[in-house]
Amino acid sequence: MTAQSKEIIVVKVGSSLLVGEDDAVRREWLETLVSDIAKRHAHGSSVIVVSSGSIALGKRKLGLEKGGRASLADAQAAASIGQIALSSLWSELLAAHDITAAQMLLTLDDLEGRKRYLNASATLEKLLENRAVPVINENDSVATDEIRFGDNDRLAARVAQAASADRVLLLSDVDGLYDRTAGSETAGQFIGLVEQVDEKIMAMADGSSSSGLGSGGMTSKLEAARIANLAGIELSIISGQEDHPLERYQLTNVGTLFKASGNANARKSWLGGRLTSAGTITIDAGAVTALSEGNSLLAAGIITIDGQFERSDFVEIAGPDGQVIARGMAEYDALDCAKIIGRRSSELEAVLGYAPRSAVVHRNQMVLV
Repeated sequence: MTAQSKEIIVVKVGSSLLVGEDDAVRREWLETLVSDIAKRHAHGSSVIVVSSGSIALGKRKLGLEKGGRASLADAQAAASIGQIALSSLWSELLAAHDITAAQMLLTLDDLEGRKRYLNASATLEKLLENRAVPVINENDSVATDEIRFGDNDRLAARVAQAASADRVLLLSDVDGLYDRTAGSETAGQFIGLVEQVDEKIMAMADGSSSSGLGSGGMTSKLEAARIANLAGIELSIISGQEDHPLERYQLTNVGTLFKASGNANARKSWLGGRLTSAGTITIDAGAVTALSEGNSLLAAGIITIDGQFERSDFVEIAGPDGQVIARGMAEYDALDCAKIIGRRSSELEAVLGYAPRSAVVHRNQMVLV
């Protein structure tokens, strides 16, 4: 990363970095981060901040236990109070560098639904066009367990997709990814470069948050890297423990870089990054091969159907071993899919009573994962 390159950068800041053990804002450290952001802004780059901290700040004012996460009601109340303090803090520190801050609170639904995703994308584009720095957080005051990201790592990756960003920087309490977790008996090997987030890479993580303040862990960071990768966006996990973390990364290059895949088109980028699905279609080995060769999913290759999805709903496609290999938009509802499992295309009209569509999931509405 170079300070001179004009690019769109998403910087994610977690609760454990923003709020200290005394429940107070780590203001001096945050000022150094904002200075780093301002430097990139001055050189023509656009920066989006995804900032945790509303629950951590709000629980302090309310005196809530367990980090404000003892219950959903506690978290929502803490967030509604803490978000005011969080947005004011970022606005004040950015204004010191003559930068306008903008607030955006998003829920999972805002980025999972195609129309709302495009609305969010348009808002981000307009803000960056006018040289504002959007400060984004999940709308924890209304999000429920069923409709939430649950961590800001994946939110940062989805925001990067919506903004057509060049890279994502996840500030962490560690330098990057190790092949063993902190609790392992032997020291872990640092992984500086990851070509693809596969099962082997995912096995290196755990889902815990060492600080107790955040809601993620290395697992959520790897899931964020997968989302970014599918969209052709580079993602790095770097340490935020020291002052000027962005400058430190630029000078030392210490961190884990997840390389981007080939540039995905906008629709497939959105499909690949979705976190919810209405059902699962399990297919046989022959269909797995057909999909890997760029073909659509036909009824003949289906083994089972799970879920009550409608036409155009988002579904996952799994191989015979249960591993999800693709995601896409269903061309049939679950009821009709169940009727045509294993059937050849020439048989479908007689079974369904109407002229069938060309595929159960068309290749243009599908992305491999």
